[in-house]
Amino acid sequence: MALDIKAARPYPALFALPWSVPLEQWPEDQLAALPRGISRHIVRFAKVDGRILAVKEIKADIALREYAMLKQLRRLHLPCVEAIAVVTGRTDVHGEPLDACLLTRHLQFSLPYRAMISQTLRPDAATRLIDALAVLLVKVHLVGFWWGDVSLSNALFRRDAGEFAAYLVDAETGELREKLSNGQREHDLDIAQVNIAGELMDLQAGGMVPDDMDPVEVSNTIVERYHELWEALTQAERFDASDAWRVEQPIRSLNDLGFDVGELDITTDIDGTTMSIKPQIVEAGYHTRRLRHLTGLEVGENQARRLLNDLVSFTASKNRQSDDERAVAHDWLATIYEPITRTVPPQLRQKLEPAEMFHEVLEHRWYMSERLQHRVTIEEAVADYVENILPTKPDEQNVIAPDATPLQMTAR
Repeated sequence: MALDIKAARPYPALFALPWSVPLEQWPEDQLAALPRGISRHIVRFAKVDGRILAVKEIKADIALREYAMLKQLRRLHLPCVEAIAVVTGRTDVHGEPLDACLLTRHLQFSLPYRAMISQTLRPDAATRLIDALAVLLVKVHLVGFWWGDVSLSNALFRRDAGEFAAYLVDAETGELREKLSNGQREHDLDIAQVNIAGELMDLQAGGMVPDDMDPVEVSNTIVERYHELWEALTQAERFDASDAWRVEQPIRSLNDLGFDVGELDITTDIDGTTMSIKPQIVEAGYHTRRLRHLTGLEVGENQARRLLNDLVSFTASKNRQSDDERAVAHDWLATIYEPITRTVPPQLRQKLEPAEMFHEVLEHRWYMSERLQHRVTIEEAVADYVENILPTKPDEQNVIAPDATPLQMTAR
């Protein structure tokens, strides 16, 4: 059987990987020692042409299906890992068949939930991760994707302006439909509750979350958070016809949640005294796209919201509200954002991605001003942050220490 590599674009360096060796036995010099989450399959991180790719060893039909599904989800602008290639037709040195491999691009500055909780000192870390997973679940359900295996293990998490953002990494059980029924959505929630409760019990047994935490009770929060978001995004809002000025309010609220509104379905009752407004959601990532349009920066949704707020403050401080917003954004980028992010010494740049570091500098400035009882300049804040705060942060960009032991992978 001939080796076959199906790739999204030409990737000659893939041929240099040891495809005739079972993934579990790949040589360490070709692997990156990144923390691995729990998976039912063998997963390794390979160094390929200066990049890091996640390699998952699975049956060929499953690999091809998941490859196609991840590409579809990316086209729908959903937060998920990027499918790079599928390698089939593998055989060992004796000619015996080996499972296929699915390759995805490693999501920089992301961590599995176990590593994220171990690095986060806040006691509500597990709840915040579940909140992020609920947001992700709402996003995929809005486009008709039934996940089928919702869990913390099947997502990666990145810091997003002090919160967490979740990215789908396992789509092998998922199905994409025109629209999901309420029963299908609730089925995903039932699966999520069971899986998350088990994952939290496992963390509790390992001493990674408090003993007095009830895993079942905490896992139930995904249902509450999910329904809260779903209703805000899909339910019609009713108000008196005399309050027609409130039509714009739902749009602003949905933008604040990070969603674009395509059009509004506005109806009145038979006597015209009550209006009902139902938004048609276009897609998530409102602030991300707006910041990209103004500055070209690619950041998370919460990070984009925070950076846009700082841009608004900059515009007001320079009295440039009447100027072209892209010109003002260019000046903010050149005089505020880039000088701050470039202040970080090269040896510390893998600690946090630039947008998250910028957010933390703004937070640090506020706390410094409060502590010192006077206004601290941004230059003073970034200097103090780089000297005293950033060096204490764990590395989150790429490879951890070569002799570090990745998180143990066990079957679920």
